[in-house]
Amino acid sequence: MKQVPIGAKGSKSVKVTEDTLASFAGSGAVDVFSTPNLVLLMEEACVEAIQDYLEDGETTVGTLVNISHLAATPPGLRVTATGILTHVEGRKLVFEVAAFDDVEKVGEGTHERFLVNQEKFTAKSLRKVDIHKENHI
Repeated sequence: MKQVPIGAKGSKSVKVTEDTLASFAGSGAVDVFSTPNLVLLMEEACVEAIQDYLEDGETTVGTLVNISHLAATPPGLRVTATGILTHVEGRKLVFEVAAFDDVEKVGEGTHERFLVNQEKFTAKSLRKVDIHKENHI
């Protein structure tokens, strides 16, 4: 990975629609933007922040999410998340995340991602299939 400057920033927006609601996601019975979708939007903003610094075969994977979902957002409004790189420690990247709808701040927290070789990471994860098969024959 190329050197990523502290302060690198990404953002991602989405309009709240039926398929992003808590009632649709199964994370609650209310028709407001779901926490799982808020987490996804924040992760996407962090990926955007460092995308231009990745080299061929590299990607990042999320390893920690610590957020507060501060306010509900109804259908029809837009939610925008930002991710700002605050710390790099080897392959670990730490971001400050925040999200706002068209009216107010709706989320904040931190997110960690790790730099990995995509091919090696995928191969390692697929070995679990073989282990599972061996244990359940």
